[in-house]
Amino acid sequence: MNTIILQLTSGRGPAECCWVVAKVLKYIIDEAKMANVNYDIMHREKGMENGTLFSASIKLEGENVESFSKQWIGTVQWVGQSQFRKHHKRKNWFIAVNKIEFLNESCAIEDKDISYQAIRSGGPGGQHVNKVSTAIRAKHNPSGLSVLVSESRSQLQNKKIARQRLFDLFQLEEINNQKSKIQTEWMNHSEIQRGNPIRTFYGSDFKIRESKSNYK
Repeated sequence: MNTIILQLTSGRGPAECCWVVAKVLKYIIDEAKMANVNYDIMHREKGMENGTLFSASIKLEGENVESFSKQWIGTVQWVGQSQFRKHHKRKNWFIAVNKIEFLNESCAIEDKDISYQAIRSGGPGGQHVNKVSTAIRAKHNPSGLSVLVSESRSQLQNKKIARQRLFDLFQLEEINNQKSKIQTEWMNHSEIQRGNPIRTFYGSDFKIRESKSNYK
């Protein structure tokens, strides 16, 4: 199964751009569902206003994830009146959707570097306490990252989940490492790049429309 991580960023833009990030994230999720693409929101960085996001990262998985993601990677434009500054004259707002190279699992984590410890799952006391050590604490020794998993009654299943969560932590670390670079590059984009959006939305209902005549 193919995997791609997309990062949406306002490039430290104003609240209007952060609002667009939140809207585009929802749009991507809705389209992913229709395209049978699995998704997992890896992080959200909240903006200053309610319902806004400075940035967000979403992991997409599926057979057609490459073609799906190509519909989003690039500049996204919103044309509309600011709902935060009613008399603001600006009508064009931009965000960036970037592809983060997927960290290869075999390179990120090797089984020999992971130690597992079976412990008793937490729960109510008395006769109902779990006396079997099914919970798993997994630690990646080189980095010190660790997770505790107790969802399943199966020790083997908890071990599988723990390993995957360690890998997800590596992915999130990679996102954080690239975040500053992506935002800096976005701030340095030329006006020509911003003027050639891969998608454009209009109005407070954030819809794609045929005519732009209402937005001069």
